[in-house]
Amino acid sequence: MEGGDGVFGPVVGVFLLGCLAGALSMNVYHAHFSRSLLEPRGERYEKMLDRLNLSAAQRSQVEQIMKDSRSQLVEIRRQSEPRYKEIRKQTDDRLQTVLSPQQWQQWQEMTQEMRGRRRRGFGPQR
Repeated sequence: MEGGDGVFGPVVGVFLLGCLAGALSMNVYHAHFSRSLLEPRGERYEKMLDRLNLSAAQRSQVEQIMKDSRSQLVEIRRQSEPRYKEIRKQTDDRLQTVLSPQQWQQWQEMTQEMRGRRRRGFGPQR
């Protein structure tokens, strides 16, 4: 490499520093967010209430409001489940007409994996 020998070393150095900075920032990000995701949902809820510095009366009212809302949402989910399953079946039927058998199998595996993650607490839970 004529004329470029003096540039190669610094470019590689900057590239390696960028990789190192990216890796470190990802570690910090995962350490911060995975901690809160691994915490049971009830503990996160309790911490939220604690941070609000609620009086005993406020805490009782907030807990009752949340309990009422939760029961309403459970009922809505129960009522909409048949329609939800119907739409999902129609979607699957349509996808099967477009995807090859191998792609369809991959699709099913990927969606099962995503649903499993959701059930384990990495998304909306049922």
